[in-house]
Amino acid sequence: MGPILKVIIFVSGFLLLNACQALKYKPVDAKEFPPEPAKRVKKNIEEGRGFKISEGIGGGNTNYDFASSNPLWRASLDILDFMPLTTANYSGGIIVTDWYSENNNKNESIKISIRFLTNEIRSDALDINIFVRKCSDQNINCVINNNEGDLLASLKTNILKKAAVYEKDFKSKNKKEYKGQMRGLQ
Repeated sequence: MGPILKVIIFVSGFLLLNACQALKYKPVDAKEFPPEPAKRVKKNIEEGRGFKISEGIGGGNTNYDFASSNPLWRASLDILDFMPLTTANYSGGIIVTDWYSENNNKNESIKISIRFLTNEIRSDALDINIFVRKCSDQNINCVINNNEGDLLASLKTNILKKAAVYEKDFKSKNKKEYKGQMRGLQ
């Protein structure tokens, strides 16, 4: 055994023994720890001795915007309901359709992707891309272009209009429920 190997073994053994010292049982005073588990957990978390799974996953935020309550998301899905979807990821804020051709036209098809930049209903809330694929033969020698014409403007306008209607309906529904609750208090 060489001298370097002996030094490595000695240092490793020394570190291992010191690590065992840190793991020694330390008696504690029962008065310092409350008997209720919820209070003990809270105290441990405050002192940095533990973690909550919800904080690790969602950052501790319990206010979630679900897809059914987002008018832009709902309107986009309603407008695109005739097209097969490849991806619809609410948390990522994106919808991507599969290639779609009207009347089974195999030489021309479209694909739409919508990115949600904000939950507010406004003209810059959506980033929409429409791709047009034109093929000379059945899916051979295809050319794909980004369409920024009337179809894009029409799609964006229709989504925003439908989202505004959903928002208005939601507010009027909640306003009626709120007024009804107020009457019950009087």
